Amino acid sequence: MRFGLRLIEYLGSVPDLVRLAVAGEKAGFDSVWFPHDTFMRHTWVTTSAVATATKRIRIGSVGTNPYTTHPVELATYAATLDELSGGRFILGMGLHTLDMIGWAGVDASDYLQRHREAVHLIRGLWRGDVMEYDGEVFQWGPECYLRFKPLRPDIPIYLSAFGEDFLRLSGEIGDGSLPMITPPASAKQMIAPIREGLAARPDPTPDYVVSGCGWLSLSTEKAAASEVMKNLAAYFGPYLEDHALRTIGLGAHDFAPLRELVDAGRMEEARDRVTPEMLRLGIAGTPAEVIDQIHELADAGINEVNLGGPLGPDPKEAIRLMGEEVIPAFRK
Repeated sequence: MRFGLRLIEYLGSVPDLVRLAVAGEKAGFDSVWFPHDTFMRHTWVTTSAVATATKRIRIGSVGTNPYTTHPVELATYAATLDELSGGRFILGMGLHTLDMIGWAGVDASDYLQRHREAVHLIRGLWRGDVMEYDGEVFQWGPECYLRFKPLRPDIPIYLSAFGEDFLRLSGEIGDGSLPMITPPASAKQMIAPIREGLAARPDPTPDYVVSGCGWLSLSTEKAAASEVMKNLAAYFGPYLEDHALRTIGLGAHDFAPLRELVDAGRMEEARDRVTPEMLRLGIAGTPAEVIDQIHELADAGINEVNLGGPLGPDPKEAIRLMGEEVIPAFRK
């Protein structure tokens, strides 16, 4: 089992996030990830800062999409970051929902074909090819090639995806997948179409990574761990897929009142409406309880657990507990 640390907007300023990434490297995490969410701090700036502050840990984006950032920019950003980090960057492309880019009036109805073409074009640029191309979405001329040589021509591309067709595509064309496993009980459901995509590939991919993106709240006190999970459940719960929510006996309708409160700026009221069942959206509890939940994810087929969210009542302490008690349980 590999361990990824996903540092979200609410954990602090950019310097705070860099310090947490450094702590994650010291704790033994394999990778650190930064969501590229609409109207949030910019991933490329944060990942660049982390690249200069760390030495070993791999660095990735989550949900960098070919709508708000053109594939030309994705290719050059990623190649430049890979060079800066000494070959440690992972380009996490995709979307976990259409809602957020829809806020900016973006029509993402062609997301399957757009991602298929974007991945093809980006890889060609990294190889040094002239990417003259006439596709359904993108049309490029003979001037489209990189004017520099990337450190690596095969920077890994992981796809963030939702829905069976998109998850299947992530297995078919990605080097890895970043499915949301919120709740963790939905992991098997998310992995099934990824495996279908893998089966459709012409060549075997033994190193394929299923980096399940879950929410973590870790503390020596279970009640404290559960309490801080409420903010994420209230804010992001309404955007989760209904079929995933059904694995814990909930549905989108259960979160509709919370979404109305959040949209009205009444976050505290939304937080107070979070039920114990809704807290099952994440991995929460003591180190022993978290270890048990991660074992269940491994049994479901997750080979990298990508832990984000609140992390715990004290994020830095949660990272320390991961390094001292949780990660070693999987390295024996």
